Amino acid sequence: MLKRKLCSLDLETLGTRPGDTILSIGACLFDVEQGIYSEMHLTINQESSKAAGLRAQKSTIEWWGNQAPEAKAAAFKGEFSLETALKMFSMWLPEDTLVYGNGANFDNALLGAAYRAIKQEQPWKHWNDRCYRTITAMFMKFKTERVGTYHNALDDAKTQALRLIAMSKESGFVLK
Repeated sequence: MLKRKLCSLDLETLGTRPGDTILSIGACLFDVEQGIYSEMHLTINQESSKAAGLRAQKSTIEWWGNQAPEAKAAAFKGEFSLETALKMFSMWLPEDTLVYGNGANFDNALLGAAYRAIKQEQPWKHWNDRCYRTITAMFMKFKTERVGTYHNALDDAKTQALRLIAMSKESGFVLK
């Protein structure tokens, strides 16, 4: 059987709907045997997102006001334009990768909408969308150590990957 590449994806955003502004993309490639072997963290300039037609929700902006300074610092750097960040993510993500986002209608859906906003193809096939939240609901007893800061996109992606690995090893569930 051909071994598929696995990616854990987490976004920090200014909303919860496709078409909302993405502040940062955290992702890591992982394998059940070798663990995390590649990672990426990109922060996106809000003005470039606005220019692409992405929006913000007032309630999410208010929510960010109550988050840890470390999380805000990691999310709001704005190092890259939306187009540059998405091109970098596309170049980094291997072909035919399974992309595990946290929620069937969140990370993958919002990132896909951002690609559409800049008129680019998302770098994974829609049939390779996977839902971390659904899998963890099936295997609630498996806990792992938290990596870094909550709401730091890369730390959240790494934590998700490590939990998926633990669940797979301990339960025999195959990530595919």
